Amino acid sequence: MKAALQAAVKRFNSQVKVAAELHVSSAVISTLLRDKYPGNVETMEQRIRGQFMAETVRCPVMGTLSKRSCQDNQALPQAFTNPMRAALGRACKTCPNRKDMT
Repeated sequence: MKAALQAAVKRFNSQVKVAAELHVSSAVISTLLRDKYPGNVETMEQRIRGQFMAETVRCPVMGTLSKRSCQDNQALPQAFTNPMRAALGRACKTCPNRKDMT
């Protein structure tokens, strides 16, 4: 995971650009690279694998999607006015791909 993150920083020539791709702060990238990240490293690892290593999961609602998209969908608030989001809200609760979002 660290190698993929380092490669992304090299490719984008910027930790800030990598952070924007992952929708996190540049401080998160910096602390991950220095092995000092205080949050859930596994969650960030899955996000990095989905974004930069093209790893996918099978979603019971949306089919095959990137691990990062899966995490993004898990983080969305449930919306009963949107049928897709309502279905995701129900399915994500018990999905084997579910990760704590800390």
